[in-house]
Amino acid sequence: MTSDRQLRMARGLGTVSVLVALVALVGLLADHVVALRRAPAERSRVQGLEEEVKTDARKASALHDERKQQTDRSVARDRRGRALAWVILVSGGLIVASGIWHQSLRPQPLPSHAELVEVRFPAPRPAASKARTPSGPTAPAEAGLDLSFVDELVERFGGSREAAIPILQAIQSHYRYLPDEALRRVCERTEITPAQISGTSSFYAQFRRSPVGRHVVRVCHGTACHVAGAEQISQELRRHLGIPPDADTDPRRLFTLDAVACLGCCSLAPVLMIEEETAGRLTPASARQVLDAVAART
Repeated sequence: MTSDRQLRMARGLGTVSVLVALVALVGLLADHVVALRRAPAERSRVQGLEEEVKTDARKASALHDERKQQTDRSVARDRRGRALAWVILVSGGLIVASGIWHQSLRPQPLPSHAELVEVRFPAPRPAASKARTPSGPTAPAEAGLDLSFVDELVERFGGSREAAIPILQAIQSHYRYLPDEALRRVCERTEITPAQISGTSSFYAQFRRSPVGRHVVRVCHGTACHVAGAEQISQELRRHLGIPPDADTDPRRLFTLDAVACLGCCSLAPVLMIEEETAGRLTPASARQVLDAVAART
């Protein structure tokens, strides 16, 4: 379903809900006014019949019928009032829901370049130890890999098979993925086998066997974001960055796209997060501009 059609549906739902609420409110007020206008005449009839009963017992039946009719009208009026109140309550809820839905689908003003670069996405840290973090956007995957860090890990954690997970976690944290050259050094220096590394790294989702981009872009695909167009945003970012269908990182290794289940920002749907900074109420165009602003500063 296209965004335009969803916008029309949201507007239509809101309009119908407003009309239903107005009709129910008018009906409730009209019923109350009629009851107020009838009340004096009804009391007068009852009082007159009560006076007649004092002198003519045959009027007791008429008094009973009048009281019963007035009671039935009062009960029916109360039932109508409760029903109309529920209609107003449900209509109000639908009005609020359609407003939120419509607001989430409306194209939002694109964030300014200054806001994106200077406030939301601070400049990256100076690459003081670039030789030890070979994840730059244009460097080959494992060019100039400093394996002294792996040797330090073996000295720290030991060479037993039980040290596999902490060593892999440290390598992942340092290089941001598991380079083949580093894994080979681990196998050479410890009792850890290639089969154990392969099984561990494939079992735990935290481990990556391919280089990660300098910036990890987490695109929320939870229910709220999915309804608001998260899939279109992911597709547009993949197209814009030139990411192949079987990959998640662009050829320059500047961005890695990661579809996540929820970022906890449903009110900002659709939303993405770069490092620890969040951008919400996106359209494909504004999401593309967010990445362009970060790339311009990188």
